[in-house]
Amino acid sequence: MVPVDGEITGTTTMNGIFKGEAVAGKIFDFIIVGGGSAGSALANRLSADPDNQVLVLEAGRPDWLWDVYVHMPAALSFPIGSKFYDWKYESDPEPHMNGRRVYHARGKLLGGSSSINGMIFQRGNPMDYQRWAADAGMDAWDYAHCLPYFKRMETCLADPDNPFRGDDGPLKLERGPARGPLFDAFFAAAQQAGHELTDDVNAYKQEGFAAFDRNVYRGRRLSAARAYLHPAMKRPNLTVLTGATVTKIAFDGDRAVGLDVWHRGKLRGVRGGEIILSGGAINTPQLLQLSGIGDETHLREAGVDTRLHLPGVGANLQDHLEVYIQHACTQPVSMQPNLQLWRRPFIGAQWLFARSGPGASNHFEAGGFIRSNPDVAYPNLMYHFLPIAIRYDGTAPTQGHGYQLHVGPMYSDARGHVRIRSTNPMEKPSILFNYLSTEQDRREWVEAIRRSREILEQPAFADLSGGELSPGSGVESDEEILRWVADDAETALHPSCTAKMGTGEDAVVDPESLRVHGIQGLRVVDASAMPYITNGNIYAPVMMLAEKAADAILGNTPLPAENLEFYRAPAAR
Repeated sequence: MVPVDGEITGTTTMNGIFKGEAVAGKIFDFIIVGGGSAGSALANRLSADPDNQVLVLEAGRPDWLWDVYVHMPAALSFPIGSKFYDWKYESDPEPHMNGRRVYHARGKLLGGSSSINGMIFQRGNPMDYQRWAADAGMDAWDYAHCLPYFKRMETCLADPDNPFRGDDGPLKLERGPARGPLFDAFFAAAQQAGHELTDDVNAYKQEGFAAFDRNVYRGRRLSAARAYLHPAMKRPNLTVLTGATVTKIAFDGDRAVGLDVWHRGKLRGVRGGEIILSGGAINTPQLLQLSGIGDETHLREAGVDTRLHLPGVGANLQDHLEVYIQHACTQPVSMQPNLQLWRRPFIGAQWLFARSGPGASNHFEAGGFIRSNPDVAYPNLMYHFLPIAIRYDGTAPTQGHGYQLHVGPMYSDARGHVRIRSTNPMEKPSILFNYLSTEQDRREWVEAIRRSREILEQPAFADLSGGELSPGSGVESDEEILRWVADDAETALHPSCTAKMGTGEDAVVDPESLRVHGIQGLRVVDASAMPYITNGNIYAPVMMLAEKAADAILGNTPLPAENLEFYRAPAAR
């Protein structure tokens, strides 16, 4: 939505809009701001009724079918950091990370971040949704009510008959093969360290280690845009406009009636019966604040007239931080040779013509969830295992063979914020995560590194490990671990919770309707509406939220709750 530095001046009227274009003179039933994960799902569901006129406004570009960097799973490191694919956000100096600015990639095209992410599909733990439902007014967000929507959105190709899994949804999920000497050693080492395997982290028992579901289908990335939006774009009642930056919400009294949109060098207006914000946990609170909805003290400082004092807008920011524990490998069994430049044309050709080979996998094929200590109610550490030593941006610490374990705490109690700096919609907002700011966060990070080393130092890796590359032998004490995390950790790219559902003073969105409290005709449906971050990659929970919200918006009877018993650790019983 608010993409680049610069300035827009001027105002719009709500007539004579978008002359000569597909939106000319229309009053849409639904205008969706953002064509990313949630927006794509909403566009499909809301436009299924031909009487509904639906408009999607996406500030980024199309996700062209010929773009190898988007659709080849193994090419996932290339879009990160590229202004062509990535909005390239970064945090303010993080006070507990030596003043570092933490880079934060966000997708700059249809599909949003689902077009550039790691394609790992994880629902989170059922206890996450029990936690949601424990808040006042959130009863309908417990696991039993969310499970039917998880099932509706997916086709689980690995186990379609599992009662926890869906078999006819738009998101077709392949499970990682997770085969080979390094994966075999990883699963064996996890068991030697005292952990169990599980059949499916998205079904009865999340806790344990397993092959992961992925948003990969027949060797291609299956983004939200490709699963939901493109199949619906043939409908005459659905209009998708790219390169359209929404700068402000227009109101008539306490009702949202339209939007100001920067498109093709002009500021224009568009009208709608319902405005749905799906720009994500950074852009949604930014647009609300630019439109005068937020904390009045902050809005005054930014030069914005307050329309509605909602202090929760932009507050409660949550994310996952992660590190890579990397080992050299003594045997030539890693993916390292595929990094060699001379191999890339052959890998590309094999993928292009056969949808197979190294290019057809995201290589995040396995991992797991554990509790860092017995007192934790449900898993608070997530692992991804990768059969190569490499950073997310594609840089490698060594030219030799290696492997790595990604780890990070899943429900830190650190809280940050998103705040506009001025009235200029093209100025990126202030983003502060406050990583490592709490005692719980710091304690869990020390436990995370110690539990990870316990796994990687098991006998199963004895014939493979050439020693720890990172953090290395110089990082042993609690203080050394925390210093290393502060210096080296990266975001797992899961910003969320900045316009939370709920009924308390800090809530922004009504849990039943997803409407912004105090405003008619305005809803929020994206990661910002989550009250607490889930323990895993958040793509699947965001899509579930969008599916559930679509029924609420359309006035459909909600899918009936499914009270399937799920695994609860002894500490949680």
